[in-house]
Amino acid sequence: MARKLTSLLRVIRNSRAFVGKQDIAYAATILGQAGQKSIRLGDDCAAIPDGDGYLLLASEGFQDSFVRAMPWFAGYCGVMVNVSDIAAMGGRPVAVVDALWSDTSEAAATILTGLNNGAQTYNVPVVGGHTNIRSSHNSLSVAILGRAKRLLTSFDAKSDEMLIAAIDLRGHWHDPHPFWDASSSHRGSDGRNRLRADLEVLPSIADDGLSHSAKDISMAGLLGTALMLSECSGIGMTIALENIPRPANTPMERWLAAFPSYGFLITAQSKNAGAIMARFHERGIAAAIIGQCNSTQRLTVTWEGEQEVFWNLANVPFMGVAS
Repeated sequence: MARKLTSLLRVIRNSRAFVGKQDIAYAATILGQAGQKSIRLGDDCAAIPDGDGYLLLASEGFQDSFVRAMPWFAGYCGVMVNVSDIAAMGGRPVAVVDALWSDTSEAAATILTGLNNGAQTYNVPVVGGHTNIRSSHNSLSVAILGRAKRLLTSFDAKSDEMLIAAIDLRGHWHDPHPFWDASSSHRGSDGRNRLRADLEVLPSIADDGLSHSAKDISMAGLLGTALMLSECSGIGMTIALENIPRPANTPMERWLAAFPSYGFLITAQSKNAGAIMARFHERGIAAAIIGQCNSTQRLTVTWEGEQEVFWNLANVPFMGVAS
């Protein structure tokens, strides 16, 4: 009989969202040839030195199937996921632009309403973009500009640090999709203030020097995100699945594949871990030490007395952007 952990990790490793992250290697092979070394490929945002800080630039694209099935939420996500990328880099959002293709004006109106609701919720203006409502398909891309004083990056995790997961569990699923939404139902004035203050935790951690490395949990899920962080920093990790904050009655397999609206991995020296978690706890956000960084370049997982190597970066790169 197959070991329970082995079966679980096989499902995650073969999932479409996880495998899709390996497409980054294709782009990195081509774009990396441009000779631009001052801005590292593989982070949540491009960090562009600017005065005494950094401009942060990122974008997200949404496939036709998602935009057609959930047009309002796709528009809302255009802002929500981008502000998460900015926060993961220790920054604060400035503005967004969008590129929209739709087959009818009605479809465009629903998408743009969601985009506008997201912009109002997170207080990030939409300042321009591209619109085509005579297309054969429905798709959306949103780019964001932000600014950071001090960075949290995917490249600065150290082998002697703790790994912390901070996830807002006050949400709900968008069945049958893997989206854990702790944002869109909190768009009243109190909710908007709460969501903005929740995001402020990340840049405050960066500004106070409590951590230098973080990443937001993406479509690749928690393990995929940890793997990307490990690869960029050239380290390994051991993660205890039991310690991951998780909604009640949610199977581990589903949770590891989830894309939470508010979910971050942060590394920190043990002396700072308690202070970091306290900042999330003060906001009502679950945060816990879920693992330990090391020098092995292997992502090792433990669960219910079992242990297995999920990925060995020394043998097989994931994104191909190792430092």
